Amino acid sequence: MLQVGAHVRFRESTWQVIALAGQQIHLAGETGADETVMAGHLFADASFALVGAEMPQAVTQWGLFETAPESARRKALAWQRHIREVESGLPGEPGTGRVPRTEYDPGRFTLAQREEAKAAELTAIGFGQVSRTTVQRMRLAYRKQGLWGLVDHRTTRRASPTGRTDERVVTAIEEALRRQRGRSKGTIKGLKPLVTQILDDRYGRGTVPVPSQATFYRLVHQLAGPAEHPHRPARTLPSPTGGRAFTPTVALRPGEQVQIDTTRLDVLAVFDDGTTGRPELTIAVDVATRAILAAVLRPAGTKAVDAALLLAEMAVPHPARPTWPDALRLAHTQLPQFQRLLTLDERLEGAAARPVVVPETIVVDRGKVYLSEAFTAACETLGISVQPTPPHAPAAKGIVERTFGTINALLCQHLPGYTGSDVTRRGPDAETEACFSVAQLQDLLDEWLVHYHHRPHEGLRHPTLPRKALTPNQMWAALIAVAGHVTLPLSGSDYLELLPVRWQAITERGIRMDYRTYDADVLAPYRGQPSPVASRGGKWEIHTNPHDARQVWIRLPDGHLTEIPWIHRDHIHQPFNSATWQHIKTITARHGDRDTHEADLADALDQLMRRAHTGTATPGEQRLITRAAPLKTPPTAADTRPPHDPDPQVGGWDDDSLDALDDLPDDTEQADGEDEYDLGDNASAPVPYTGLGLYDPAQEALNW
Repeated sequence: MLQVGAHVRFRESTWQVIALAGQQIHLAGETGADETVMAGHLFADASFALVGAEMPQAVTQWGLFETAPESARRKALAWQRHIREVESGLPGEPGTGRVPRTEYDPGRFTLAQREEAKAAELTAIGFGQVSRTTVQRMRLAYRKQGLWGLVDHRTTRRASPTGRTDERVVTAIEEALRRQRGRSKGTIKGLKPLVTQILDDRYGRGTVPVPSQATFYRLVHQLAGPAEHPHRPARTLPSPTGGRAFTPTVALRPGEQVQIDTTRLDVLAVFDDGTTGRPELTIAVDVATRAILAAVLRPAGTKAVDAALLLAEMAVPHPARPTWPDALRLAHTQLPQFQRLLTLDERLEGAAARPVVVPETIVVDRGKVYLSEAFTAACETLGISVQPTPPHAPAAKGIVERTFGTINALLCQHLPGYTGSDVTRRGPDAETEACFSVAQLQDLLDEWLVHYHHRPHEGLRHPTLPRKALTPNQMWAALIAVAGHVTLPLSGSDYLELLPVRWQAITERGIRMDYRTYDADVLAPYRGQPSPVASRGGKWEIHTNPHDARQVWIRLPDGHLTEIPWIHRDHIHQPFNSATWQHIKTITARHGDRDTHEADLADALDQLMRRAHTGTATPGEQRLITRAAPLKTPPTAADTRPPHDPDPQVGGWDDDSLDALDDLPDDTEQADGEDEYDLGDNASAPVPYTGLGLYDPAQEALNW
């Protein structure tokens, strides 16, 4: 109690109360000074305390107490009863009227004796080896903190975020997160190789072991801040009905079901005009083996012909690059099934270690590219069924959708110019990091696909080895041993058969389409004549390449496709597509008759390409020319055999037929120092036509 003669702490000094007068308190200091203060002012002072007074017991922090484990709470409540019995002689609250036990009677025994008796009792009833010091410590903790002081705080201690992980690993993870700061976000799994590289560089290869995948994920979650935490793509919401959102697709043999789709790649590429953009990626995934049968990059505007030629690519062995190691070649694969395949198809001798499958059914979405006549006709030619998915049901082809995520996680996020899966995960300088062209990205993708097919896939299990994940190559070898392998030899004429078809008449001037005239001497006997196909009203079957309109192919009565050039083809030195032609028709006014107008259009097209080459074109014209990359089409001048004649020279490793989807010349051609469009002083001399829409300087040197 605050009374006369009591000593108090006030203003960091000790005072004695010498008088009390209502709310006024007279204090005498240790130095002889005295002071009168109001009671409220004295009690509000932060340093106020009654010297020698016993502090009241703290109020129990029930909210904090509830955070302790249940076993710790039960033990704390038991200690509370024993502490009360030591202090008051009664296990319950004082004043309950009960008689204290003899050994705890405050009237007969001192506090120290009661503590000693309680220690012996607790030891006897199973509290462990309890000493008097332990009872005294618990009693003082109860005085200061109430019930919370009796809790075993080893059970409430917060564990270290990194646990017992090696500090060198923690430092390496923090360094990796710092390096990724400001860049596009990838996945946690993609961060692990960078951490391994940092540890190897600092401490030597294998000196510091990398933690397991589960531990690594936990460390990244603990160490990464909200702004730099790697995230996986967002998952779709569960079905509102609570049931399964879809039924998993099951296929029991290679090619039974192949899923095809197109999306933008999450990597910025440098186009020919110097601008950057995300190219379009089209892939075909076999459901039974999870093999990526074909993957093609286009600058923009994937057309039906691209999807149609994709069918031929997945059914033909992929040639291995000369610089690839032997481990990536099918001939060096150790599986016995592959060795038997080499005796069936000689093209597999120099093929990459990737599955080759002739599809039975192709699952596509309802995009106009896959529902076009060109694509469906190509599927019909190869005997493939087309199965469109239901509307608004992306899960119907969930395997190909998930494969896009695999490509982004295992390849794209490790490339410069990676954009992340959405704008919130894109680094501010992604455009400046882009350094690969579309052709270079295609080469990287082709090589990565070989590694992908040697990587275990959790969705592939063998009936006799259900716990072991197989690679796509192993699954393909296991299934073709039962289902067999179908060899599909394709020649250059087969690729022409997959091009879109139009029906046109042969006039006295040739074949006229969209203000372009195609003519050749071979048409002389058929001018003005109806075709043998009566159901088409006498029109002739014409095959066109949407990416290169400088020639068409017509099916003459001999049954073969014959190339017919545009009459102004020698005036145009670069392939052009329909979008470029429509732009030329828009900006060119018509003067004179049709022939004069066509010549004016050809001259305007030539001037546009020259402006694009010299850098004087407008940004819109540059984008128009750049994104109209040519698609190589195999020549047919020397190929007059039936479509499926299995000649090994043409149906085998003909680069012109097997590389029909390459957008640009090989690096060896570009390194020769020749520039396809560098006309210089010979601007009037046209570049000789090669039949592919591309200029081969080595071949041209031999011709001259």
